[in-house]
Amino acid sequence: MSSDEIVWQVINQQFCAYKLKTTKNQNFCRNEYNVSGLCNRQSCPLANSRYATIRSDPETGAMYLYMKTVERAHMPSKWWERIRLSSNYAKALEQLDERLIYWPKFLVHKCKQRLTRLTQVAIRMKKLAKEDERLGEKVVTKLAPKIRRREEARERKAESAAKIERAIERELIERLRSGAYGDRPLNVEEGIWKKVNHSDEEAKKPAPGFKRKRPAPQIKPRKKGPRVEIEYETEGAGKESILA
Repeated sequence: MSSDEIVWQVINQQFCAYKLKTTKNQNFCRNEYNVSGLCNRQSCPLANSRYATIRSDPETGAMYLYMKTVERAHMPSKWWERIRLSSNYAKALEQLDERLIYWPKFLVHKCKQRLTRLTQVAIRMKKLAKEDERLGEKVVTKLAPKIRRREEARERKAESAAKIERAIERELIERLRSGAYGDRPLNVEEGIWKKVNHSDEEAKKPAPGFKRKRPAPQIKPRKKGPRVEIEYETEGAGKESILA
């Protein structure tokens, strides 16, 4: 239609909010209804009154066929007809052939390609979810070398900054313990002060597994009683007393 040509001339030669320009000749399209992701006359959803594409529901993962026709152009709210496709890949392709039997071959081919790609992505996401459940942690996908180097550099910078912060914190806590700022400085937060007191109490507590030695029992001095004098008689003196 003539209106489609006018729309494409404006989009192609002037401005389009969905156009993503690149250094090469080919531009990309960020419109969610674009069937190929490329910015050209056949793939543009705005410059074609008769258009079809495939989209997936992010919540349920179901695939839908969206169809736009000229007959519904006067009703923007009902311009796009949504048809749910079967979860079976072979049956979904059959549905596309039935629904788009008289449509341009370019749109039919691109819809099948998009359905194939979205199905592969859904299968991959299910595998990652199963791996997460089995391992108990999130599986990190393989990153591009440039992104991996950038993330590693950020991790190194964050780690060095954390070391500096911990060193400053230890130094300030040591100064608080030594009393360099007085018994209780006014500008110290209550949480930090509790942390210092808690660390002092932990330092005073004995280490786990430590056994205290019992002190040796003290020997008490014996009390001296009254002095008793004992007289011993010899054997000779006893005989003399008997004979006398």
